[in-house]
Amino acid sequence: MMQKRKWKTVLVVRKVLTLAIGAIALVALMSVHVHIGFSPSAVTKLPTTQHEIGYQNLRTEGSWNQEFAPPYITKAPHSTRTLDGASGTSDLHKLWKPPPNRDYSPCVTPSPSYTSPPESRGYLLVHANGGLNQMRAGICDMVAVARIINATLVIPELDKRSFWQDSSNFSDVFDEDHFINSLTNDIKIIKKLPMELKTATRAVKHFRSWSGIEYYEEEIASMWEEYQVIRAAKSDSRLANNNLPLDIQKLRCRACYQALRFAPKIEEMGKLLVDRMRAYGPYIALHLRYEEDMLAFSGCTRDLSPEEAEELKAIRENTTWWKVKEIDPIEQRAKGYCPLTPKEVGMFLSLLGFTSKTPIYIAAGEIYGGDSRMEDLRSRFPLLMNKEKLATLEELEPFTNHASQMAALDYIVSVESDIFIPSYSGNMARAVEGHRRFVGHRKTILPDRKALVRLFDKIELGMVKEGKNVANRVIGMHKRRQGSPRKRKGPISGTKGMDRFRSEEPFYVNPLPDCLCQKESLSTMNSSSIIR
Repeated sequence: MMQKRKWKTVLVVRKVLTLAIGAIALVALMSVHVHIGFSPSAVTKLPTTQHEIGYQNLRTEGSWNQEFAPPYITKAPHSTRTLDGASGTSDLHKLWKPPPNRDYSPCVTPSPSYTSPPESRGYLLVHANGGLNQMRAGICDMVAVARIINATLVIPELDKRSFWQDSSNFSDVFDEDHFINSLTNDIKIIKKLPMELKTATRAVKHFRSWSGIEYYEEEIASMWEEYQVIRAAKSDSRLANNNLPLDIQKLRCRACYQALRFAPKIEEMGKLLVDRMRAYGPYIALHLRYEEDMLAFSGCTRDLSPEEAEELKAIRENTTWWKVKEIDPIEQRAKGYCPLTPKEVGMFLSLLGFTSKTPIYIAAGEIYGGDSRMEDLRSRFPLLMNKEKLATLEELEPFTNHASQMAALDYIVSVESDIFIPSYSGNMARAVEGHRRFVGHRKTILPDRKALVRLFDKIELGMVKEGKNVANRVIGMHKRRQGSPRKRKGPISGTKGMDRFRSEEPFYVNPLPDCLCQKESLSTMNSSSIIR
């Protein structure tokens, strides 16, 4: 009996233990399922980087220019040269890779025969005319002219009557003290004309366009015999591109790329925009010159309504200093004289091989036609940025209503970009291209507009399809248009007189050979010394 009771007790204990073990196992199993059910991989992935946040915001926004939280830099910018999710990594690497600079670097040091500025013979007043980059080139030329004619340069007056009606003074746009101090070994510069000369008789002169050193040494310098003050009524294109003394050419480069620095507040904001843009990875700066003034001036009406075309024509007719009034827009476009439309730019970038995740900075003012005109470009490249998206209203407030200062911000972001692409070869495009050549031949892709519009028309008519074959054609025609080192182009063969100078490549588009020298590699230098 006792033995049977013991066995019953053992059986009960065994059952209890079995149930307990089963319960423990069940709890453990349930906890595993709970953990798996809420693992991060099982839920919708949230954006964790500023790149992803910006991309998702752009996909959902209704307006391309709509405000959204700017990517303030709280982490290091992306270091990779290729974009995530892109097909053809090697092709993308080639796209972003800068052209070989062939060991060219700035060489703007004066020659041993270059002396300190001689005694001043009088004062040169300058009215810098045009937009920001037209004025920049003109100011640098007037530095060289002041040296040639032994003049004291008075800080130039900026154009306040141009299309943009900007009230900015020199010190609002440029670092005035830096400009004066940087050129102290070249010319004397003062901020204001001395009081005793305020009422002095002055010569107001329209210096002849594209003039050489003889014109200034002989005709202009002879005016000191009658006048103490000479006023240059205009500054643009007053100095020849070529055939000037090398020290004068180097002075132009020192003035442009070293002395004429933007005002500290502009430099600071520009660098901030660059940092915020780099948070998205390597980026393209697209100078989208599809603005009211350019379309009115060029007479280009592609994709515009009849009402818009008439509006632009009226602007051209009412702008007295624009000489050409009647323009055939079809002929203008066929010759490649029109800026690419936003739609055409989108096709161009796609055919080159850029992916939809490519960050693009739009360096431009207000796009003519607004959001609807940007729709095609935005559908291909959602990550479109500009000043207004990267900065707050409070940050931009000091620069708004000042076209030159806003253009200066675009200039900084464009010069610092991984790739610069202008939709039109205007003053801004030429200035940025030249600056990028000077600082190391950074990649600048120049669209062949004449060839591209013919191709785009064929695509629109269904004669060819936007695919691999067309892409290869576009890539092929732009292999030699990416900013690699080359000497500045001279005049077009057969041109004479003023047309000859007008056809030359502008000095500030390409400072080679005057201001860039090819350095011998260390190995070449070593082998040369061994041979000797």
